[in-house]
Amino acid sequence: MSEKSINIKVKVWRQSDAKDKGRFETYDVSNVSTGSSFLEMMDAMNEDLVNSGKEPVAFDHDCREGICGMCSMYINGRAHGPDTLIPTCQLHMRKFTDGQTITVEPWRSKGFPVIKDLIVDRTAFDKILHAGGFISINTGNAPDANAIPVNKVDSDLAMDAAACIGCGACVATCKNSSALLFVSAKVSHLALLPQGKIEAARRAKAMVAVMDDLGFGSCSNTGACEMECPKGISLSNIARLNREYLVANVVD
Repeated sequence: MSEKSINIKVKVWRQSDAKDKGRFETYDVSNVSTGSSFLEMMDAMNEDLVNSGKEPVAFDHDCREGICGMCSMYINGRAHGPDTLIPTCQLHMRKFTDGQTITVEPWRSKGFPVIKDLIVDRTAFDKILHAGGFISINTGNAPDANAIPVNKVDSDLAMDAAACIGCGACVATCKNSSALLFVSAKVSHLALLPQGKIEAARRAKAMVAVMDDLGFGSCSNTGACEMECPKGISLSNIARLNREYLVANVVD
């Protein structure tokens, strides 16, 4: 595929800290290769800002390989932008047209307060995981593949749930800012495996309680979270979480 260069405008959210009211600022970015990634375009924009004596736009990134989930941006009204099953770092500029204005915002949620510009505090997810997203057994060295039999269906479902990278797109997309898809994925992949049975009676209750305390909303099953999840985490995990939560309450 032949690549070309386009000129765009980036309407980006600027906010100096959590107390700042924040505002949009628009910058011209010229000669952007349609073969470059969205983050490379952001790098070029920041280079222009620095060269002109202005402060660059702060945004999160790390691996740039679709693994870490840090590249969390709301682009033209969609979490991670106008493509499916990819985070922002894997979005390419061929998805945009010459002369287009691209609006870039941080995640909008009470549970994800803005630190600066496009960077939000996502330690809420860490707190939810600390509440129950673990197993307490001493695993030691890697066991033989057949030491703990797990049927193929359950192992596949567990791996699918474990693919969640914790980016927060589900929260940003949900009209209620619910984190239930994230929580359900972290509960689900452990609930499906024998190693996760030890904490099963308390895991779902503990993680849901922390999620509620941190200000995330409730789920209304619109399915928007699944549609925008870069890893395609299924809504069926929420059903499994509800079942685990019910069983935990019955056990207590």
